[in-house]
Amino acid sequence: MKKLMIFVGALTLTGSLFAQKPASDDARYSLEGLANLNTTDGMSFAAPSIRLRYFATDQIAGRLQFGFGGDGSSISTIPSKESYTYVNSAGDKEGTVDIARSAFDVQLGAEYHLAGTSKMSPYFAGHIGFGRGSEDQTWTDVFYSVPGDPTSELAYTEGFSVSATGGYSTFSWGVGAGFDYYVAENLYLGLELNLTSTSVTNDDLVKDITTPASTTPTTITTLGNKMSYTNIGAAHGSVRIGWRF
Repeated sequence: MKKLMIFVGALTLTGSLFAQKPASDDARYSLEGLANLNTTDGMSFAAPSIRLRYFATDQIAGRLQFGFGGDGSSISTIPSKESYTYVNSAGDKEGTVDIARSAFDVQLGAEYHLAGTSKMSPYFAGHIGFGRGSEDQTWTDVFYSVPGDPTSELAYTEGFSVSATGGYSTFSWGVGAGFDYYVAENLYLGLELNLTSTSVTNDDLVKDITTPASTTPTTITTLGNKMSYTNIGAAHGSVRIGWRF
């Protein structure tokens, strides 16, 4: 973060004297990277995103955004892959737990830019978004230390294996405001804050469990559910750097 701020400061000092926001006749597109900010459960930066904008006029722009990390909440900080090893009491045998996750989100939106100044372009924005995430777990010779009690710790258990699959989908909308500040020719920095609402639908969780007593897996299905939340009073936004062309 310190290096980023030094870089931003250098750009501002070296280019801002000559910077000027371009007109849509000269540069209709912009491509930018976003460091997504989340203050819902403490100040943190979540997974980055990429945004493409098209300026139909100097005031109106459409935008398409793609990101990793699902709905942009703190879940995006969970690692995409994990692997754990569990050893028996004698130390001569081991079991493993492997976890793989993936998530992405897409947003479609529009912006209305105010007059601003020669360097700054403030705007209001709105968007709708869709997201998808999944998680797969594979346990080999690992099970609950107290069989039948999922609250107990995992431990090496010979002959037990579990294959579990789950996922979720999201739908969101948001309204907000931000600005572009041109620090060099066609190069800008920006900040955007939003009020957002997100609906999350969880898929059914399917577990296939194999025990030493049976080579045929037993399938257990936990029905999915749906929840929604609105970030009111919490800054859900992004720090941005982009190029207009």
